[in-house]
Amino acid sequence: MGNSTSQPKNKTGKSVVRQKLENASKTGILSLQEHHLEEVPHEVVSISNLRSLDLSKNSLVDLSKLCSLVNLKVLNCEFNKLRPGSLQSATNLSKLQTLNAGNNRLGGQVLSNQTQSSFPELPASLKELKLPSNSFLSIPPQICSANLTKLENLDLSNNSLAHVPPEIKFLKSLVDLNLDNNSIPSLPNEIGELKKLKVLSLRSNGMNGTTSPQPLPPSLFSDTQLIDLNLHENVMTNSQLMDYDGFSDFLERRRKVKTKNIAGGALTDLDTCGLR
Repeated sequence: MGNSTSQPKNKTGKSVVRQKLENASKTGILSLQEHHLEEVPHEVVSISNLRSLDLSKNSLVDLSKLCSLVNLKVLNCEFNKLRPGSLQSATNLSKLQTLNAGNNRLGGQVLSNQTQSSFPELPASLKELKLPSNSFLSIPPQICSANLTKLENLDLSNNSLAHVPPEIKFLKSLVDLNLDNNSIPSLPNEIGELKKLKVLSLRSNGMNGTTSPQPLPPSLFSDTQLIDLNLHENVMTNSQLMDYDGFSDFLERRRKVKTKNIAGGALTDLDTCGLR
């Protein structure tokens, strides 16, 4: 008996890729997710109208070929083998709005200052940047840049960050900031200059509620639009948080949101922010 009942393998052969490339030249959308790629097919760069490119879950180490895709708006290259310097092509992508490069090696096993110097200048068009699980020891200055005036969503979770630089204040349009699973003991006062910030997640950072001055500055609660704060798995209690300067402003703002029926269950618990 043959293997007539066995399921066919995922179609990732050359003919499949060729067909996808042909379709992409018409639609401007191309997904080569999980195609066992070790390099970007040279045919990709010839699709001048490409707007969305998914290269996730491959074995790519270099994206330099992408520098000519000037119409690209969405690039997903998570779960590859990208190293410090691999994203240099992003500098030329002047229309890029979403970049997902999570679960790579961009932080690398090199000295922090070397990593920073190899990180690219990001396009001013960027609205969403996802860089979780990249072994960053510090936030590259190219991320906290006055150039990124449109950045709304930043994910730096699951790295090895020990602090947030004062330059975070330059991200004037930031709405959602994820710093989960790092080693950040406190936030700078400049966090309060993020006037549009609504969502902040700081799960599992070892933040201590007894630290003086308080690890979460009053400006975070009073000067931003924060309504969703997650502090789960930190060394902090609900009662300690309630005593923080400015926290009453935060609670009042959340109550107003609740009364407008905007929350819809999406917010964390009103009283605890993930704490007990």
